[in-house]
Amino acid sequence: MTPWRGLWGLAVAVLVLLPPVTDWFHEVGHRWLFIFLLSASLSVGAMPLCHWAARRLGIIDRPDDRKRHARPTPKLGGLAIYAAMGGALAANSIMLQGMEAIMAASTLMLVIGLIDDWRGVPAAWRLIVQLAAVAVVASSGQLLTLFPQTPVGQTANLALTALWIIGITNAFNFFDGMDGLAGGLTVIIAGFMGVIAFQTNQPLLGWMTVALVGASLGFLLYNWRWRRPAMIFLGDSGASFIGFLLACLAVAGDWSTHDPLVSISNPLLIFGVLIFDMVHITVARLVSGRVRTFREWIDYVGTDHLHHRLLQLFGRPAMAVWFIFLLNMTLGLSALELRNASQAEALLLILQAVMILLLLTLLEHARRAQPPSGRGG
Repeated sequence: MTPWRGLWGLAVAVLVLLPPVTDWFHEVGHRWLFIFLLSASLSVGAMPLCHWAARRLGIIDRPDDRKRHARPTPKLGGLAIYAAMGGALAANSIMLQGMEAIMAASTLMLVIGLIDDWRGVPAAWRLIVQLAAVAVVASSGQLLTLFPQTPVGQTANLALTALWIIGITNAFNFFDGMDGLAGGLTVIIAGFMGVIAFQTNQPLLGWMTVALVGASLGFLLYNWRWRRPAMIFLGDSGASFIGFLLACLAVAGDWSTHDPLVSISNPLLIFGVLIFDMVHITVARLVSGRVRTFREWIDYVGTDHLHHRLLQLFGRPAMAVWFIFLLNMTLGLSALELRNASQAEALLLILQAVMILLLLTLLEHARRAQPPSGRGG
């Protein structure tokens, strides 16, 4: 990996951090742009360092029959995103404003992911660490509040929060299978969350999503290259950290000022692609008998995720990636309409999303059931 792009990134970061430049951004009210530029430039600058460290430590993703890449590729891109995002937030003193538990738990996810990338960690141990990370977040008061504030209701809220965070974390990890896919989904999901956060006067949440978007775009410069293989991957560390962080930010956000059902509909739409894939593969694996127990489910590694199925449908990875991006943006645009929606309007938008995903499922099954084409005699 050539260091020149990284040096340019660090040069831009130094320029942005100059006091006159920093003061100008704050004076004109463009703090979000300052955070974006700083996180993006730090990410671009940090990627060559993480690339070098991954090669020195042997943290390499090697090709096999299940993976699409043809050459060994370093997988510490997530560490650069973490460092860039953290640096941009720290430079703005944002880390001292109530998100300590979420960032601490996300750091724990990064660490267990680094160990998994380096030496390997059994799925059961990863699940235990995920539960511990959820406990850290829940102990700070960050919980979904769909049920009443009674002992039974609080227990249900805690269980729902754990299911949401762990489910989204693992669903996002599953999408780290094609160049540009996980990084692009991060930009789209965090981008929609950021827009709604600023619309609903939640600047802290908005700044965190902006930092994540900037850092992820810096990663994509190295991971999603035109007709060339990726130079670096997120790794389990990056995918676990990002998936967990996005899920926690969805819990922390107040997505509607007037109705809990409308509020929870926002993340359901924004994360709809991840939820659909998790539900689809779970049902398909149970029905087909490929998994019969919970232990088999968490240990199962397959090529039946949405991007795999779309690759079979389109025949080109780029088509599969763009289809998922457009599908995610379609559902996200629906979420932008929910800020002042009623319960009925929220349910209609959720129903519309379900119908779109069912249409996709029908098309997939029709394509698989179609007999091979041949030339008539």
